[in-house]
Amino acid sequence: MLNLVTRPCPPQAFERLRRAGLPALLARLYASRGVERQEQLKTRLDQLLPHELLKNNAAAAARLADAIRRGERLTVVADYDADGATACAVAVAGLRAMGAAVDYLVPNRFEYGYGLTPEIVQLAAERRPDLLITVDNGIAAHAGIERARALGLEVLVTDHHLPAHGQPLPEALIVNPNQPGCPFPSKALAGVGVMFYVLIALRAELRRQGWFTPHRREPNLAALLDLVALGTVADVVPLDANNRLLVEQGLKRMRAGLARAGIAALFQAAGRDMTRASAYDLGFVLGPRLNAAGRLADMSLGIACLLAPDLATALPLARELDRLNRERRDIEADMQAQAEEMLATVEVSEGFSLTLYDPAWHQGVVGLLASRLKDRHHRPTIVFADGGEGFVKGSGRSIAALHLRDALDQVDKRYPGLLHKFGGHAAAAGLTLRREDLPRFAAAFESVARELLTPADLRRVIESDGPLAPEEYRLDQALALTAAVWGQGFPPPLFHGEFRVDAQRLVGDRHLKLKLSDGRMAAEAMLFNHDEALPERIQATYRLEVNAWNGRLAPQLTVEDWCGLA
Repeated sequence: MLNLVTRPCPPQAFERLRRAGLPALLARLYASRGVERQEQLKTRLDQLLPHELLKNNAAAAARLADAIRRGERLTVVADYDADGATACAVAVAGLRAMGAAVDYLVPNRFEYGYGLTPEIVQLAAERRPDLLITVDNGIAAHAGIERARALGLEVLVTDHHLPAHGQPLPEALIVNPNQPGCPFPSKALAGVGVMFYVLIALRAELRRQGWFTPHRREPNLAALLDLVALGTVADVVPLDANNRLLVEQGLKRMRAGLARAGIAALFQAAGRDMTRASAYDLGFVLGPRLNAAGRLADMSLGIACLLAPDLATALPLARELDRLNRERRDIEADMQAQAEEMLATVEVSEGFSLTLYDPAWHQGVVGLLASRLKDRHHRPTIVFADGGEGFVKGSGRSIAALHLRDALDQVDKRYPGLLHKFGGHAAAAGLTLRREDLPRFAAAFESVARELLTPADLRRVIESDGPLAPEEYRLDQALALTAAVWGQGFPPPLFHGEFRVDAQRLVGDRHLKLKLSDGRMAAEAMLFNHDEALPERIQATYRLEVNAWNGRLAPQLTVEDWCGLA
């Protein structure tokens, strides 16, 4: 049997939401995710948390306003993932709309590594900027900021990552909701969200100064919300109420055909209908295509697509991103097959962690492989690739019971010098060490994992929203669930039940088309990436989704996990 836990639904919250007019299914789902009243679901822009609450935001706005008035040259230094790319595009598009002279620079992960390094500062200095602006990085860039100061360059840091524990912040103007002393209520803003808030404050400052005239019009920053929504979902930050508002507003623009050319091109290259855009599209369709540039090539390609002035310019870039994503999938599939071959020679169930390395594996894909293996084996997993000059670079993913960055910190304290460098957070981390130290690291990581985890932690628990009632298996309900904003910290609805498999056939060579029944309802269903026949009776978890085929919409269950029943 599947190891299922049903999310509790607080009855008082459920009744309040029902009295407010929500359908019973949505009221149940929202109440079980901590929503207590309808006001928490409102998504009007005037309900955004005030930009004044973000520490140093007013000072950043004043500095940028001065730079615009004086015609200073600004250079944005981005990160190479989807959050960094969208944050860079928001910064460049928003600043240019307010009259700034701004360009951007994004590090190639294979040459320069992450963030505002001294080498990147040196590269940026060749452009002779007056001000460097980091997006989605910079909170730990002590060496880079010191180099900038030595070169006479000022730095404005916009970031959302946690500062290094026990270390002082870099000497720069910093806007980050997670810096000490920041009263901003939402600590879950993505890097793109932080930059959007800086632009809101900047526009308010320029408005106060009388900068905007009939000939220099005030920009509509809502036009950037498609980028904000994409970066927020793709970075898998918790979707608290403020983030859900940003994502919902961005999705509304996409569905209304108001998205910028680059995002419309990404939808077109992926074969998806933008008028039915969902959070799933952002996280699992557009996000991976954008990330593919940073993983396999150079994220400048992705940023160029997002900033493209028209569809004719954006489409070739989006198609190249689509091609890179298909290449990334092939590389990842090969690496996963090799990893499973390695694991076939060991008893995975006897260990509390997984550490794997192959010199031929791709640096840009090891994090994805770690995530797949973590999901499959439910153990904290670190995968290494060759880093050159005698080093290996690893990327790790962890289960809920183990804070990965803290576990690596324990390894570092017990074995000084073993880790060349490391960083990250609870669910993901990166690290570098010498190749010959891999066996010692694997043993040390396993030892720490054994101390921090129990055998029960290693058994995956599936959180469900209970069974779907027969009257809830309807197209309008499926459309409502698809349109709602779900994601990290606000998980998409997942139901469970026991079914008889009335019919099954293979479609597309590797998917099963099913007809299921449970004595109360009969439903069409899909089981993707599975080509072997199911037994007559199964227990399954599933999602209620929309099947769009030949212009016809119908409800459909998508099976996630299953096991046979006697």
